[in-house]
Amino acid sequence: MNKFIKGALAAGALALATPAFAQEIIVVSHGQANDPFWSVVKNGVEQAGKDVGVNVDYRAPETFDMVAMSQLIDAAVNQEPDGLIVSIPDADALGPSIERAVAAGIPVISINSGSDVSKGLGALLHVGQDEFDAGKAAGEALASMGGSSAICVNQEVGNVSLDLRCSGFAEGFGGNVEVLPTTNDPAEIESKVAAALAADESIDTVMALGASTAGEPSVAAAKASGRDVNVATFDLSADFLQSIVDGDAAFAIDQQQFLQGYLSVNFMGLHAKFGLMPGGNVPSGPNLITADKAGQVIELSAQGIR
Repeated sequence: MNKFIKGALAAGALALATPAFAQEIIVVSHGQANDPFWSVVKNGVEQAGKDVGVNVDYRAPETFDMVAMSQLIDAAVNQEPDGLIVSIPDADALGPSIERAVAAGIPVISINSGSDVSKGLGALLHVGQDEFDAGKAAGEALASMGGSSAICVNQEVGNVSLDLRCSGFAEGFGGNVEVLPTTNDPAEIESKVAAALAADESIDTVMALGASTAGEPSVAAAKASGRDVNVATFDLSADFLQSIVDGDAAFAIDQQQFLQGYLSVNFMGLHAKFGLMPGGNVPSGPNLITADKAGQVIELSAQGIR
């Protein structure tokens, strides 16, 4: 290979990597600041930004607040980024802001929540899991373990995706299911789950909708009750995975949220640079993590990847 060709190849590679070639992408999620789940999404966002060579700004309200989130989306639109990535936990509240972005010619990808409304709002695609189907799979699995009476612990009342999880769970479970509304405070959740178990001795199953916030305190409450209660959760945490290994929990549902952050930024960066985009939604889950798999992903969960 002559010096001219080598030089041209080197210059091309440099052009792809230089900041001048970088695009601006804004991510707005509903994830609360104290929720470890969303720190994994953010890790995926940041890693993709580095790998694809785009500038990414990750934003989220301090609490589950749809007014604040819509304002963050509006502010992002005003900045005219090359791409906007959003979660859609409440289409009625966030739809007008997302449609404003689309009308302004800003490409939009949705992640995590909103798979059922994403296309209608003008998003190019959705990266996540079907929440109803994931809940149904969890319900069927727990019913097969002998469950007949359950509580579904909802730590974000008003989040349509969590409502779908409970609805799907109830259909798959087939037995008696009561929704237990809480905040995302683990201490409150442990107290409420403990009270529910004490008030109704027929409850033999607890379905939590978030590993760190609801799953871990649900395990603690079930153990303290001294009863044989199957506990499962959506999403992962190192401590909940250890509970699965130890036999204190049944399984966790992994939607691979790192992929939600990583792939959405990757797709948007490639779209901004080269006009590339997958032809449809990308399912990141669900995957049931049982005792035979839990030990393999504990370390990655502790690292903020799983």
